[in-house]
Amino acid sequence: MPAADIARLLVLAALWGGSFTFMRFAVPAMGPLWLAASRVSLAFLALFAYALLRGKVPAVRTHWRDFLMIGVVNSALPFALFCFAEQYVGGSTAAVLNATSPFFATIVAALWLREPITAAKFAGMLLGLGGVGMLVGWQPAPLTGNVALAVVACLAAALCYGIASVYAKVRMAGVPSFATALYSQLAAALVLSPALPLVPLPSDVSPQVAANVVALALASTAIAYLLYFRLIANIGPARALTVTFLIPLFGVLWGWAFLGETIGAGMLAGCALILLGTWLALRPGRRPMADRVAARA
Repeated sequence: MPAADIARLLVLAALWGGSFTFMRFAVPAMGPLWLAASRVSLAFLALFAYALLRGKVPAVRTHWRDFLMIGVVNSALPFALFCFAEQYVGGSTAAVLNATSPFFATIVAALWLREPITAAKFAGMLLGLGGVGMLVGWQPAPLTGNVALAVVACLAAALCYGIASVYAKVRMAGVPSFATALYSQLAAALVLSPALPLVPLPSDVSPQVAANVVALALASTAIAYLLYFRLIANIGPARALTVTFLIPLFGVLWGWAFLGETIGAGMLAGCALILLGTWLALRPGRRPMADRVAARA
């Protein structure tokens, strides 16, 4: 992998890992829905401004239904779920649970595309499940109802990412990646906006909170999308997906450095099992024996 792409991969992991710290800091003042809506709205405005500067605003009419679906499943729902969860669990925990998204993508692909679940993928899913149990259960604080609900919300957000990845593979081949990034954020903003009058307005929005919201929208969403799709174009989706291994490491690091979160034995052990399971789930599977014999023939 070229050095420039390695640098992009590390920066992307740092930005996406940082999103959990930004959310954890801002959600007490903003509330989950207002924070998620602010994130996607500002990200769309930034990406649209970038498109205007380039003089190339992508067309929306042909694939508007797909943009809407990706916007809901890949942005609106998971962003809101993570914002809700981080009222009760640390950014480090949310970042590690986010690494389970490849497991859900494997299950969705098996159900939707009839892709076989190999022994390695199944073992990876079991390891990941054990890692989640260790991460949640092996903590000094008691497992309250709110914490359990927050863990479920994080796993539901990871499921959304898994569904979105398979949907994009099936329905959006050939659609320009920048158009997907741009209009998915617009769709997410439109979907979240009607719910905003139903929840309290943000209170005590200090300059520090505002700075975290802007960083979440611009750095961890708009810039991160540009880096991610540049990586897909340069090194392919499989290699770009290795960012999944790095996000939890940065999420734990930023949580420790900026939020004072504790890195305990349960955190490290659960993170290790989830990452090992993710590696197994993402490994290219071998073809069935019949296919290999036919290929040799």
